[in-house]
Amino acid sequence: MTNIQRAFCVVLSLIFLGVVAVLPGDFFRHGEIYRQLPLYCFLEKKALQKENGRDRETEMLLQEKNAEHLGEEVEAENRKEQETLLMAEAEEVEKKEALQKKEALQKKEELQKKKEIQKKEAEDAEKKSPDGKKNEKETVKGNTEQEVAEPEITEPGGSEQEATEPGNTEPEPPASEENQSGENTAKEQETVALPHPQIDLSQAKLADFDYVMNQFFILDSNTETNAQQISAPRFLKEDLSVKKDSSVPQILIYHTHSQEAFADSREGQTEDTIVGVGDHLTELLEKTYGYQVIHITDAFDMMGGTLDRSKAYDYARASIEKVLEENPTIEVVIDLHRDGVPDERHLVTQVNGKPTAQLLFYNGLSYTVSQGAVSYLPNPYIEENLAFSFQLEYQAAQYYPDLYRGIYLAGLRYNLHLKPRALLLEAGAQTNTVEEVRNAMEPFADILNRVLKGSDKEG
Repeated sequence: MTNIQRAFCVVLSLIFLGVVAVLPGDFFRHGEIYRQLPLYCFLEKKALQKENGRDRETEMLLQEKNAEHLGEEVEAENRKEQETLLMAEAEEVEKKEALQKKEALQKKEELQKKKEIQKKEAEDAEKKSPDGKKNEKETVKGNTEQEVAEPEITEPGGSEQEATEPGNTEPEPPASEENQSGENTAKEQETVALPHPQIDLSQAKLADFDYVMNQFFILDSNTETNAQQISAPRFLKEDLSVKKDSSVPQILIYHTHSQEAFADSREGQTEDTIVGVGDHLTELLEKTYGYQVIHITDAFDMMGGTLDRSKAYDYARASIEKVLEENPTIEVVIDLHRDGVPDERHLVTQVNGKPTAQLLFYNGLSYTVSQGAVSYLPNPYIEENLAFSFQLEYQAAQYYPDLYRGIYLAGLRYNLHLKPRALLLEAGAQTNTVEEVRNAMEPFADILNRVLKGSDKEG
């Protein structure tokens, strides 16, 4: 190194020491010494000012987006809470109805037992009376006898029919679209039911609201009704007849609770469940009465192989609406169930000499005592639904008086809004045998056909 170079290094060292002496004491506390230089500090400050400006704009934009997102989240949460609340309330109402239903049905059974006891006592007294007269009886082919009562009623179509002599009251057998041989027709007439009501079906009695409620209806304590809504004369005037056309489907049968079984049902055998009963009803309506029937056997109460009825009515509704849209000729929709009763109860009677499960019709009024009209379950066909159930029970009261248990009035909707002729049918209960419930489909198919053809007004 030359002397000039040494001198230059000494000068630079002195300059550096002078700068250090002039700068603030915190110079040595920073690892990046270049940041203390005035030029660097100036340039860094300018850059930060520009960068901070951009961050504030971005922050404001982010705040706006976050506010919108949070608002949407709050609205969605509120809607979810409201839906959950409504569903919880509906489930609570349904649970209450299930409990109250048992009490109401038990009262109905007690009333029926009292009537049977009174009737038996009256018959015994009449037999013992020396002046007692036997009722006239109509002898039917097959060497069987059935009592025949003169109907004093207005037919469901609204037209008056004159009371006839017992020998002329036998109705025509269910007609099929094809001509039948005289032998088959005679066979049908041998087994046809004759009217023998056990209660007063006169016009005066049917106009009495209290009488009709006591004889035909079971009112759940969670709902209300009145004489304006329940009018037997008005129900009977409702024209619910259907022009039969076997070339197109007119009746739909399905099961919201497909897993319902009976006392002697074999596990895993669909034919021993309510679905199997639906197969039998379908066969009766098609082969005996000439209707074309669609039977939906989907399991709406099974989720992932597990029984789950919490949304069964929702799943059923979506499926049935699609079927109805694809088949606009369907006019009758039947949701076929079996009831649930205490294990000691056995809902059975005798029809045509066979043990037969008793039937219950179930109607929803979309009205509860706790909240009034259930606005989220609208049903424009409540009137028609009630008329349909009443006309069916009215026919049962004439031809199969021990078959029906009543029309149960509950507070919700039960998918009866799908058609005017929509019906929820409870066939027997878990204490009935499969045979008893299958037997019940025969008289039910008969009364259904009577209503759909206009209560025997057609030949």
